[in-house]
Amino acid sequence: MGLRINDTIPNLDVVTDHGALSLHDFVGDSWAILFSHPKDFTPVCTTEFGAVAQLSAEWEARGTKVIGVSVDGVEEHKKWKTDIESVAGAKAGFPIIADDSLAVSKAFDMLPAEAYLPDGRTPAHSATVRSVFIIGPDKQVKLIMTYPMTVGRNFAEVLRALDALQTTAKHGVATPANWVTGEDVIIPPTVDNDAAKEKFGDFDAKLPYLRYTKLPS
Repeated sequence: MGLRINDTIPNLDVVTDHGALSLHDFVGDSWAILFSHPKDFTPVCTTEFGAVAQLSAEWEARGTKVIGVSVDGVEEHKKWKTDIESVAGAKAGFPIIADDSLAVSKAFDMLPAEAYLPDGRTPAHSATVRSVFIIGPDKQVKLIMTYPMTVGRNFAEVLRALDALQTTAKHGVATPANWVTGEDVIIPPTVDNDAAKEKFGDFDAKLPYLRYTKLPS
């Protein structure tokens, strides 16, 4: 069975370029983002790791840890980070899991159980290891995005989605399409009008089931 939203992530012991760790200990009481890549020294992935490095202050401001996964070894990761930092102009201070055994890729349902890395393999052999998982402090998956190898991920959208997830978890609201921090939020249908009035004050009912309100302070 694959990993789905609200599933608890597997507590794998992994090796990274920062040393050994367990995934649950890494997450701790924080939010976390795990982002995966099919191979080191590939062009699109290099720009993506660079984008994550450039956003280090944003992750920290949101109490969020980031950890990469790439289907290569620790020494390759260390060498690759030199390229990443050169392109990004920022330090890649986050750990990268060495998933050359494919244990993480399989546990997170990015590759089938029978997958293996052949001699002379190319990124195409692990092309589906191109996902972002946002994980809550409860160690549960809150969001999954998967991209093809040719399309670079939009980490501004990852950041926006993280803001929405943290906002909805804190305030018991929902967010509309294209929502960004500071805009009105949606009152969930499970909250009736009387309870909504008591909790949120005034609200704008566009439809009986679509009610907008200011984000609680």
